[in-house]
Amino acid sequence: MSSSESGGPEPSGFRPAWWVPGPHCQTVWGRLTRSRRPVALRREVLETPDGDDLVLDHLDGPEGGPRVVLLHGLEGSSFSVYIQGLLREIGRRGWRATAMNFRSCARDPKHRRRMLRNRRPRLYHSGETGDLDFVVRALSAREPGGALLAIGSSLGGNVLLKWLGEHPGQGEITAAAALSTPYDLGASARHLESAVGRIYVGRFLATLRTKALEATRRFPEAAARIDVARTLCARTFREFDDAANAPLHGFTGADDYYRRASSIGFLPKIATPALCMSAQDDPFLPREALERARAGASKAVDFLVTSRGGHLGWVGGEWPGRPRYFAERTVVDWLAARVG
Repeated sequence: MSSSESGGPEPSGFRPAWWVPGPHCQTVWGRLTRSRRPVALRREVLETPDGDDLVLDHLDGPEGGPRVVLLHGLEGSSFSVYIQGLLREIGRRGWRATAMNFRSCARDPKHRRRMLRNRRPRLYHSGETGDLDFVVRALSAREPGGALLAIGSSLGGNVLLKWLGEHPGQGEITAAAALSTPYDLGASARHLESAVGRIYVGRFLATLRTKALEATRRFPEAAARIDVARTLCARTFREFDDAANAPLHGFTGADDYYRRASSIGFLPKIATPALCMSAQDDPFLPREALERARAGASKAVDFLVTSRGGHLGWVGGEWPGRPRYFAERTVVDWLAARVG
């Protein structure tokens, strides 16, 4: 599926809302304007094999229907507006869902600005697939024979695609979709070193830096790995990853992390039907990296690339105040076609 450079609808059917112009407005619109009234979820805390807490938020529904595993983006959670939008779309279809909160990202349901602490000297990162593997196998064991699907957003998309490439023979996930994936982490980090990009990066680093420094205070292992001075001075993803994220999680540095954690190297190995949805104007990824990902993917992977839409945006609609979020319905419809 390809994109169109014209001002009208694309072959995909997406037409950006005239009142949400440009990639940056598309990117931030939902975060600033969407309802904060949460979907009713049932919380479960699983103990991981290494003795930590992994928080799952379940959308319940009729037994026997498909279940969708949702993976949020960097510093997101099950309360992120794009995850909540997917949950509403899944619920309208009568399906069930499980939103997985990456370690250190789960929010207190009563005070959603408060992140819950974890018990191990680690956080999460774009290439960490062990927790997803644990959750997928736990859910599959509970509901053998049921259709298990997955949707990853941004960082969550990278994690999902990497896991699929690591497990080409897996039989748990029937089909998957990834939205606004930063396929090449190094290219994405360099792309965000622009003046506008640093605005986005600064928002993420504010909480990432706090988490890393807290880890050094709570755990001697983290203190031995993280360079506190460089972490405090970090102003780009590369600087933070080199000083904190990479060494904390067993990488030799940022370049080693980007090389081993990027999903672009795992796309040729994917055998599960997967949809990768991206916008060419995504401010988090250069277009050439997107084209390399599309060129290198296996035949099991479909790409839906629109010319516009920003990062996790795709805001359409004819009238202000009545936006339509194109990606949510599109990916759920695509998954539905794979489960019958």
